[in-house]
Amino acid sequence: MPAQETISHDGYDPHSVIDKWIRVWEERRVFEAQGLTADEDGERPRSFLVSMYPYPSGDLHMGHAEVYAISDASARFARLRGDNVLNPIGWDSFGLPAENAALRRNLDPREWTYGNIDIQADSFRHIGVSFDWRTRLHTSDPEYYRWNQWLFLRLFEKGLAYRKSAAVNWCPVDKTVLANEQVLQGKCERCGTDVEPRELTQWFFRTTDYAQRMLDDMAQLEGKWPGEILAMQRNWIGRSEGAYIDFAVEGRDEPVRVFSTRPDTLYGATFFVVAADSPLAAEVCAPEQRAEFDEYVQKVRTRNDVERLATDRPKTGVALNRCAVNPVNGEKLPIYAADYVLSSYGTGAVMAVPAHDQRDLDFAKVMGLPVRRVLDTGEPDPAESGVATTADGTLINSGRFDGLSKQEAIAAVTAELVECGAGEAAVNYRLRDWLLSRQRYWGTPIPIVHCSSCGEVPVPDDQLPVRLPESGYELRPESGVSPLASAAEWARVSCPRCGGEAERDTDTMDTFVDSSWYFLRYPNPDYTDGPFDPEGVRRWLPVDEYVGGKEHATGHLMYARFITKVLYDLGMVDFVEPFTRLTNQGQVVMDGKAMSKSLGNLVNLQDQIARYGPDAVRVTMVFAGPPEDDIDWADVSPTGSVKWLARVWRLCGDVATESSGAVEDGDLPLRKRVHRLLAETTALMERKRFNVAVARLMELTSALRKAVDTGPGPADPAVREGAEALARMLSCFAPFTAEEAWERLGGEASVIEHGWPVTDPALAAEERVTCVVQVAGKVRARLEVDPSIGEDALRSLALASEKVAEALGGAEVARVIVRPPGLVNVVPRKG
Repeated sequence: MPAQETISHDGYDPHSVIDKWIRVWEERRVFEAQGLTADEDGERPRSFLVSMYPYPSGDLHMGHAEVYAISDASARFARLRGDNVLNPIGWDSFGLPAENAALRRNLDPREWTYGNIDIQADSFRHIGVSFDWRTRLHTSDPEYYRWNQWLFLRLFEKGLAYRKSAAVNWCPVDKTVLANEQVLQGKCERCGTDVEPRELTQWFFRTTDYAQRMLDDMAQLEGKWPGEILAMQRNWIGRSEGAYIDFAVEGRDEPVRVFSTRPDTLYGATFFVVAADSPLAAEVCAPEQRAEFDEYVQKVRTRNDVERLATDRPKTGVALNRCAVNPVNGEKLPIYAADYVLSSYGTGAVMAVPAHDQRDLDFAKVMGLPVRRVLDTGEPDPAESGVATTADGTLINSGRFDGLSKQEAIAAVTAELVECGAGEAAVNYRLRDWLLSRQRYWGTPIPIVHCSSCGEVPVPDDQLPVRLPESGYELRPESGVSPLASAAEWARVSCPRCGGEAERDTDTMDTFVDSSWYFLRYPNPDYTDGPFDPEGVRRWLPVDEYVGGKEHATGHLMYARFITKVLYDLGMVDFVEPFTRLTNQGQVVMDGKAMSKSLGNLVNLQDQIARYGPDAVRVTMVFAGPPEDDIDWADVSPTGSVKWLARVWRLCGDVATESSGAVEDGDLPLRKRVHRLLAETTALMERKRFNVAVARLMELTSALRKAVDTGPGPADPAVREGAEALARMLSCFAPFTAEEAWERLGGEASVIEHGWPVTDPALAAEERVTCVVQVAGKVRARLEVDPSIGEDALRSLALASEKVAEALGGAEVARVIVRPPGLVNVVPRKG
């Protein structure tokens, strides 16, 4: 760590007290949850608060400081309020970055990973995060990944894990497959390299089997998860209603089934498109077109899905010299292979309706294909305007369906398809199955053995874990195969079923598998009879509050929801949603841009802590804005936080150890101010408006400082009451300073053990204010009202006054001017 700088504010030193209070917390076991699996905590409410666990790529960074400042404020607040809090810590310690770092440094990934975990653990302690360290887990431990394999086998038994050849996203730098969620704008999310399409045999989980349940169960999350996250998940699942339509194809015995959300536009289909890289395209291509088709497919394979779906890219394709037959009118539609249709969507085929779909229209213009309107929307003809019409309208050029509205036509055309055996009503989803296999070393080995006689054979449960080989492998083999495939001795094994020669599967699991269930293991990470302790899960799950970035909306959060539903179906948990509430934190940026070494705007967390102390960095993080907002470090400075914390420290040192009397005898105006700020801070903490809560604590500091310096003085019971409340509330944000302040006040042990201060409602009530009521510009009445009274309520109250009625003398009221809470002016109608 960088050398600590000495900051002195009349004796306040943010560094010297850190180790002292870490020892006190550990000796007193302040942050340990009571009764992880046993009923030791009586009637205390349980709060299970989880932060998305860190990846050990190095020491903690600014993003870690933000997320754990937020989550720790919640955990400490719940503990102060009397909850039995479980605030766990683990490490997402498998994964590609560790493997690449080991390659660059010529290290074993274990050495790099566990060394960084130790560094991060020490840093967490020194920034005062209130973890229960008994929960500590690492996903790269064989004791953990054994249960990844066990869960994989349960899904395999249910038919939810399967292996097939598929077009995949391949990162040529990291040399591994990427899930769709790991490809951002056509590039690898890890290294930024353009992703290449490849055909490989891969393992998948059938997430599509749970698509509708994933949508339906969101009803449980409404109002508890950010609406933005729920919207992103709905869009990613992409439920669409429509019809399956069967097209007979020349030279093919079986019809080709396509999905369309607009069967009402079937009469507008003028050609048929199949994904160029799909097996269907190769199958239906006429022999005379084979050479041109093969050349085109090679070009298509160099483009990723994002590029292919881009609306502004010129459309390309090749005729296959075959036709599909429209089932409603018998019209023959020429078939084309094109790159704007993806093989992963349905059957990789679509009916093209160029008048009412812009991509189809753009392709038709390039290929000189007809454009036929079948919806009268009042817009210009797309054949002339070049703009497809997508609004609702009335059917035209559609035979007996002419004159029907969109919804009427969808139902009628679908019914006809059913009647003639050429289709059926259907629901389709954008969601694809979870591609989970990776061609890397540092991950969970897939527990399958490949036998020439028996096929895919599960490794028996009693032989788990299948451990990673610790020698005899190459992290980057010369041959380009998977690192595990280079471990020939490890890969050779007897078939568990027939005893013959076989080979282990040489892929490892995506680390999203590790993180899809880790929170279930926290209540008892040493449990050995299953992936998690059923009693611990019953007592603590689902997670009460989950804290992490919104970038996980369509990755980790989706997978965790899926696995939880699978576990529910297996009878292993009694809930279907893992996280009751979700809190998203923003990013810490610099000068409006994400921090990066290449941009030269990287801010080192340890440098900030060495200069200002951990408390000031934590306070700065939460004070910069609401949790969900980004923090631009260029716009904030911990210097102001240091000054405020020093004021708190001095204030508590100046408060007399012995008060001059009972608290009820304290200065009444000050006590009212203290309790109003306490009530406001409590409400703000409950709503997680931590930035405003800190502002209220700053107000309280100023009020108490004034009381000490100018009266009623440091010995007044109201001053002490306020200072104690300040120290206890401050412990949510600046734990070391709060402990020092509490000790200076003469408090015993840890401030966290003394609870959240209690508000006196009578003292916290706002004072009444006087509202002047004028009639025709003259004061006629004075009303005592609440300072927060609204305009309508104040108007009604004024007009109900007997004195106002007397002043009006029966005259009609022309208008009432209301300025809450202090003025109402009633203007009588003249004449």
